[in-house]
Amino acid sequence: MRSSVEQQFEKAMETITKFFKEEKDFLYRKGEVKGREEGREEGEYRKSLAIAAEMKKDGFSVEQINKFTKLSVEEIERL
Repeated sequence: MRSSVEQQFEKAMETITKFFKEEKDFLYRKGEVKGREEGREEGEYRKSLAIAAEMKKDGFSVEQINKFTKLSVEEIERL
């Protein structure tokens, strides 16, 4: 048999759980937004790499590729 304290504790935990649903939790939403931003940045970076690779194949100079893609000279030279 559970004690009164255990029952009160369980009831309190249920209330807290209902209050802190993921979709309502500020920290969860903040992390979700940050994750989307990081994903977008990664996608833009990969697209820049692909464009730079094509430009390099077509004979563009490293300086021109840098100007249009904003990739560093080192990143372009590694392609």
